[in-house]
Amino acid sequence: MKRILCFGDSNTYGTRPNGGRFDENTRWPVRLAALLGEGYAVVEEGFGGRTTVFDDPVEGGYKSGADYLPPCLMSHNPLDVVIIMLGANDAKMRFNMTARTIAEGCMRLIRLVRLYGMDERGNPPAVLLTAPPPIAEWVMDTPYAQVFGPNAAAVTRGLPAEYARYARLMRCEFMDAGQFAACSREDAIHIPAEGHMRLAEGFRDKLLQMGI
Repeated sequence: MKRILCFGDSNTYGTRPNGGRFDENTRWPVRLAALLGEGYAVVEEGFGGRTTVFDDPVEGGYKSGADYLPPCLMSHNPLDVVIIMLGANDAKMRFNMTARTIAEGCMRLIRLVRLYGMDERGNPPAVLLTAPPPIAEWVMDTPYAQVFGPNAAAVTRGLPAEYARYARLMRCEFMDAGQFAACSREDAIHIPAEGHMRLAEGFRDKLLQMGI
């Protein structure tokens, strides 16, 4: 049995652009499990507002992915692959982060996976570092404008190049989720249902390419 952990934010949790949560027939981790079929177990670990490594002074310290990842890994071990798709929330105005700094946060997460995700033989799981779909320019026309501000779209558009560079440095796999899904016209930050389906297909193809 191959075990895959999907570690992300609201777009892994499955938040709908108009509120609520997509069902088990729609969310990309569940769709991924269905596409992979027998012999695979896919674990959903998505949480709205999660950052790579930053405590959120407004929403609370539990938003830091780096704080939650070690016990998460230890509770789900053994794992074959950890998919990390974070970074969009790091682009909020209150963090004032560049794409490179966000990617450096991901590098810390990769190190945590290799430290806390080891199996009984001491082997860590593979890491698939995934750049999230970029926040859309029209975020400034939504209620999220005061949270993300005018620079978030540009910052998140810069994530794929930085993530690819750090993936090479850390010798892990990379995928650009923006090649498969885009944030919705409705709220500019969440993936619509059709995006979840395409993203699941993209992850399936990438995992099979990795030999998982």
